[in-house]
Parts: sequence; structure tokens; C-alpha cells
Amino acid sequence: DGKTFESCVNYKDNLKLFLLLVLAYEVHVYTGAKPGAETDSNVYINLIGTRGDAGRRKLHRSRNNNIKFRHGQMDIFCIKAVSLGDLEKVLISHDGAGPGNGWFLDKIVIKHKEGEEAQEVVFPYEYQDDGETERELTASSKYFLFLFFLAQQWRVQVKTDGDSPEPQECRRTLVIYGSKGKSDELLLSPQNPGYVCFLPRATDEFIVETGDLGDVYKIRVCCDDVPGFEGWHLKSFHLEEIHTKRELNFDCNCWLSLNREDKELVKEFPVVNEDQKTLPVYKYVVSVHIGDRWGAETFANVYITLYGKRGDTGVRKLHTSLAKGRKFQRNKVDSFMVEAVSLSHLQKVVIGHDGEGYGAGMYLRMVTVKQSQDSDKEWVFPLWNWLDTHLGLYDTVCEIATVGRRLTSSPKLPEINRKPSGLWIMDITGSDLSDEEDPICLSFIFYGNLSHKKLPLLVTGKAIQIKDELADIGSIYKVQVTGPHSELKQPWHLDLLHMKHTGTKEEMYLAFDCWFNPNEDKCVELPALYADQEPLPVVEYAIHLHTGDLKKADATGEAYLCIQGQRSDSGKRWLNSRNSLITFARGQVDVFKIKAVYLGKLNQVLVGFKSLKKDEWFLEKIVIQEVLYPFSAHVFIHNDWINKRSRTDFVEVAIPLKETSVTSLLTKNFDTKSRGRWQTWVHCIPVPKDVPDIKVVVFGRKGKSPAQEVRNLNDNPFLLTVGDIGDITKVSFVLFGPCLGRGIKLHKLQLKDLDTKQELGFHTEAQCLFGEDGSETVTELAAVRPDKPPLKEVLYSISVHTGTLPASGTDADVFITVFGEQGDSCKRRLRHSNFEKGQVCISEMRAVDLGQLSKVLVEHHNVGYGAGWYLDQIVIHESGKTDGQYTFLCQQWLDSGVGDAQTERMLK
Repeated sequence: DGKTFESCVNYKDNLKLFLLLVLAYEVHVYTGAKPGAETDSNVYINLIGTRGDAGRRKLHRSRNNNIKFRHGQMDIFCIKAVSLGDLEKVLISHDGAGPGNGWFLDKIVIKHKEGEEAQEVVFPYEYQDDGETERELTASSKYFLFLFFLAQQWRVQVKTDGDSPEPQECRRTLVIYGSKGKSDELLLSPQNPGYVCFLPRATDEFIVETGDLGDVYKIRVCCDDVPGFEGWHLKSFHLEEIHTKRELNFDCNCWLSLNREDKELVKEFPVVNEDQKTLPVYKYVVSVHIGDRWGAETFANVYITLYGKRGDTGVRKLHTSLAKGRKFQRNKVDSFMVEAVSLSHLQKVVIGHDGEGYGAGMYLRMVTVKQSQDSDKEWVFPLWNWLDTHLGLYDTVCEIATVGRRLTSSPKLPEINRKPSGLWIMDITGSDLSDEEDPICLSFIFYGNLSHKKLPLLVTGKAIQIKDELADIGSIYKVQVTGPHSELKQPWHLDLLHMKHTGTKEEMYLAFDCWFNPNEDKCVELPALYADQEPLPVVEYAIHLHTGDLKKADATGEAYLCIQGQRSDSGKRWLNSRNSLITFARGQVDVFKIKAVYLGKLNQVLVGFKSLKKDEWFLEKIVIQEVLYPFSAHVFIHNDWINKRSRTDFVEVAIPLKETSVTSLLTKNFDTKSRGRWQTWVHCIPVPKDVPDIKVVVFGRKGKSPAQEVRNLNDNPFLLTVGDIGDITKVSFVLFGPCLGRGIKLHKLQLKDLDTKQELGFHTEAQCLFGEDGSETVTELAAVRPDKPPLKEVLYSISVHTGTLPASGTDADVFITVFGEQGDSCKRRLRHSNFEKGQVCISEMRAVDLGQLSKVLVEHHNVGYGAGWYLDQIVIHESGKTDGQYTFLCQQWLDSGVGDAQTERMLK
């Protein structure tokens, strides 16, 4: 059976007859989904527990796959060993044999049962590019099931329709969802080698194993996106639980194909049961809102998972936008259809992308989700942050909890029916209260642009309704909840605040989703959610309290603070829990974190302190940073005592803002050094039939690259070797050969450093290579990066003064190269062709800002009778500006038969 190792128990000196059991350890090995993740090497593992280890074992035969360790695959192996106790580590290695010897491991999960206890241990793998072939993985989490191991075996029958194409090499997987959880991704692969599944009109049978799922309510079927896959016409699924003989039917009758109308490779199906209503299937509309920041756009593939009270959608690729133009561009909203069985109320989304390296990410404002295209409400998931390996979250994936739901458009009512003086009807829902529990006293504070109003509330049950005009506070922009203001015996959960105005019909659902605990003074707030208005972000502030390094500077007592900003304040936030004290030690920095709706520019902090021992506290300063934006720090200097000779219980001091320090947006350095090798994508629409001779020059802070050929214009990557030119500032496309009859529409330009993985984008909107009429010889684009604005585009006016000597004029083509502190313009043909004696010819040149101009190279091609030319001077300035004029004197012949016979001059 391929096993080369058995384990037995050694008798100890005392010859105790309590023999340890030989257990079967089920090892689940997950190969990553990155390109080239698979391996053909021999893989070995050693399990290490509190009672010893299992020895080095070869993972010989996968129980669920014919070929092991393939891309994105999970393989199951069985290892028999004497009980190892609690598993702590595994040693995983390979021998580097075979053509594909590298291996990208995702994680290892080990399951086993000992007595009445079932254990599942997860060993995650963190990628390290150090060339090693052996890794020690440490357990991250354990899950214990008691009494008995609740495993289920299912017979799965899959029917393929008659018009389905012949099956191709493509992984097809199944996930089963039930009331107690969901299965792993189950691979639908033949049990017998050589057997072909999913033939037209065929019924295929598989045996799969899951944990106890409870009542099954849906399945998800997925096909891998592989080149040349024509699709699969799936007719139906039938599941039978082998032990209980319970049968489940799923009507499918749909295509899984990117070439069909739905363009989907993932489908979900509800269970069809005569005894209960079939769950609806919705086409959720997922909208991704990209922010208005430099470099906010991304070329990466973006993926999302929606989570609700009834399961999740699994990972979905957002591939076909309902909006026109390129996806995920700066300040753009792209909407996508995600079909899934009803998730009930949405709770969170996980969104990410596969872009690697600085600049490959995106600045995401928020995600909104509608249940269908006709829905009048949408869930809101705000982020306002970077998804980038070197910015913001320092990650390419994040989880965003919903702040609630809002109307998709403002209510359209006749002016006569719009009554701003109407009532706000507010429904508050939370966890239930038993009859023995006293009512909970909370405060709801509504902040408007004119004022704020506090409404006390006694919570007596699961649902409470209050009504109030909320007059004179203006337009509500946030709601704050504080409390409990009474003794609480059991934790209470606040679910939702639903607000609707009887006059304007404005409506919003604020998902607070938070617990109020005994002995805690809580303060939580959410932004108001209006249609067609971006909600204010909820920001986490890190507050650093610096106690002075003076004698008797430390103190013990109760303390609170309130941050005041341009928009509003954070409310009173207690630093100590109820019935306990806090100590500020001499010379110590205490850090506290609070979440508040964005306060705007901070201007003051209120600090309250009360000491039971009459201590005096010397507060040196307070430094406040936004946790996800640590690039700026707000400093509030106090340098004084608090509570010194005070006769009041609480002393409150107001500390104004002293300074704000700003650091670079790029706070994480590159791990490797660039060798100046950039993968390049150029995409033009349409691609010309006869591709002209185009070369590209890359400019940096320290120099420029040689001109290199643009290999193609159809988005196939090619290599540019630019050398050590420093940070890239712009790219110039140079036309060699005759001018074109029309410009070439540039759709995309992207550069990626092969070493540092840095990625550069370029704004190509409405950009034509060589002008719309094709009469230009150079087109320049400024590099866009997130940490600094790109160089601006400038229209230069060039005045060429021909001299007044006899025969000064020329009919030759004249070329000019302008040099500045930020590079040069590349060689340009002056479009004005009438350089006659004593005349001033004015041309325009569009270029990325060259900074302070330093010199000009002027030349002509010396073709034709009387090509010689006497140039007096050249004057350059930015079009539309009267100052900042640059004059370059020449007063020489450019003539191969006169003087020094030069036809080019460098003018300073």
C-alpha cells in the first residue's frame, strides 16, 4: 500500500501496561493558488506533539487526487502513529526532484480522533524566499469536537446535459452548505484512473466526506478558469447521505462558461424540498468605489466574498463590469453581478486583489451591495484606505464590516409633500432581556451640521421605538450611543437602528452590532447613510499619553478624554473601566485606541482626571495618530500638572493643538534592490494593421534609458532594461519614420519592476499616441505613484526667430530638443515649416513638465536646395503665461557649406 513506516510503543522501565493507542492522523495539504505553485518533488512530513514525534514520513499517495500537489489543490494523506498528544509543530520538506521542484505551500490541516475527542489543528505557512526546502510550521488554532466525531459521507450524482462539449482538463469543485457550517472545497475527480467524467448525457458518481453540516440548504459548484475551456452544461446534482439515506435534489440546468450569457464559472443552487420553501437566488450588484488619489487605480484582478447571516458566496472574481471603460480606475465606480443563494442580511465583505508590489494596489473608498438591480436599498462597507503591500494596510486583502443600509437614490417627492418638520421614527433592535433583568439605560446622541441632541432611552425588550423631530440640529451626519448608565447584570447586544423621516421619507439602517458589558462605559458611533452621499469613514485613533519624567509625576485615579475636531467631537471616552482605577507611571507612555466617525482636522483634546488619593498628575503631551494613516501625528503639548491644589472632584483641562508632523506616505521600504528591469504592457485600441516603428525612452530622477523598441501594442508584456536611472518620472514614445495619418488610441500603459515588484500606472484617458491627427513625433506620459503627485503636462510655446542676413531662411525640416532639470523633450519636429528671412515662427510642444529649462538642441535634416539657415534666437515659455520666458541666442548659420559646416547647435 506504499507505506514504508510503522510506529510502535517502547515499554518504559516500570513496564506499565497502559499502552498508548495507535491513531490515524488525517493530513490535509493545501497547495497554493499562485502560478507555478505545484511540485513534482517527493514531499516528507514529521508530526510533532507533546508526547514525541512520528518520524519523517513520505506523503506517498493522495486519498482524493490521482496527481498530488497541483495548483490550488488539497490532498489528503493518512499517517498512522502512536498518540502524539497535542500536536504543536510539523516539519515539511521536499527533495527537489522532478522538473517542477519548487512548491508554494498554503497550509496544513491535521485531523484525528482520540477517545471521545476529535481534534483539528491548523498549521499556516508564511512564504519566505530563501531557497530552503524544509520548513517548521507552528499550530495556529485547534478545534475540539466532543462526544463523537460527526463525519458524514455523501454519494454525489452529477448529470451533464446533452449539448455540453466534450470534457476538458478543468478542476470542478463542490461546496455544501448547512445550518451547522459548510464543507471544504470538494474536488469532483474520478475514483478510477483513466475514467472520463462529465461526458454529454452522462451521470457521474462521487463519494465525498464532510463534517456534520446540519440541514443542508445550498451547494456551490465551481470550474477553474483555464485557457481553452469551452464550458460545462450542468443539468442536476443529487446528494445522498450514505448513513441516514437522506436525499437532496438540486435543479441546475445552466452553463458554467465565460463564453455564455452569464459569463460565470461559479454557480449556487438551493436544495429543492417539497416540505419547505426553496430559497431564492439573487443576482447581487456589487459596486467597487475607487478613491480620488494618485495611483488609486489598479490593473490587478480583484476578488470578493460576501458574508451574510446565511453563509457566504465563496471567493468571486470581479471580471465583467457593468460600467464602460477600464475597470478599477481612479475615482470610478464599477458594478458587477454576483449570483448566489440568498444570504439574508449581509454582515461583511472580504475584498482583495492579486497585485504584488508597491503601486500595484488600489485606494478603495467603499463597497456597496444591492440585492438586485431593482433594489432601492444597498449595504455600505466603507474602507477609505490602500490595499497595497507598501501602503495603508500593508496588505492586498481586507475584511470590511457593514455600517448599515441606505437608499440607493434620494426620495423624489413633490415639494408640497416634503415636510422637513416631520418626525424621525426610530426602531432599535437588540438581544432580548429576561423578565428578571432591569431596563438598560442608554443615550442616543444625534449630531447634525447645526447642533446635536441627546435622547435617553430605557431598553426594556428586544425592540423599542422612539419618535422625535430632532429639530434645530440640521442634517444628521452621525449617531452616537453611550452607556449603560445603569447597573448591567448580563451583556446586551445592540443590533440595528432603523431611522425613517415622515416628511422627507429619508431612510437609513445603522448596523451597530456591538455589545454593552457590565462595568463598562461604552461609546460607539456610526455615520449617517444618505443616498448619493459618501458616508464619513469610521476612524481608529491611537492616543499616546506621555506622563512627565518628574518626581511625583505619576498618579492613580479615573480619567477620560474627548477629542475635538473641525467636524465634531468623539464624545467622552473613559480610559478606566467602571469600578476600577488607572495608573499613569512616571516617564511612561500609555496608548489607548478609540473609534470615532471622522473628526476632520483635530484642534483640541479635553482631559478629565480625578484622583482618590489626591495625586497630582504631570501630563507632558498627547500625540494622536490615525491607526491606518500613521503618516501624520497631531501633538498637543500640556507640560503641566493636573489636579494640583484642585478642590473639585474632576479636573478638566483643554489642550490645544500645538503641531502636526507629516512623514512620507511610503512607510515600508522595498525588500530588494532594483536592477532596472521592467515588465511593460502597452495596449492600443484598435491595434494598427501596419505597426509603425515606435521606440520608448524612460526618464528617471538620475537619467534616462536608451531608446528601445515597443515590441507590440496588444497588451502582451515585453522587457525594458532602463538601468539605474532613479525613480521613474515619465515615459516618452518616439516615432521613427514618417508621420502617421491618424493617432493611435492608447488604452493602457503599465510598468512593473521584476525585482522590487513596484508597479507604475499612467493616465491614458483620451490619450492618442502622436496626436489625434498623427502629426506629432513624440508622446509623453507622467508616471503615477501613490506617494507623490505626477509631473504635470505643460504646453510650451516655442518662438523661432530667423535672422535677417541674405538667404537666412530654410525649407528644411527643423527639429528641437528642449532640456530641463527634469529631463528632456526628446527630438521634436517643429510643425511650422515657414522659416523665412526675418520672420518669427511660433510652434507648440506638449510635454511632461521639464522644470527649469537649461538648453536647447536645434537641428535640421539638410535636405533640398538652400537648406542652410541662419538662426537668430529661440524663445520658449509656457502657453498662457507671460512670465518665465527663456531666451536661447544662436546668431549662427546651420549650414553644411558655411563657417564650421554644422547643421545642429546646442544653445544655452
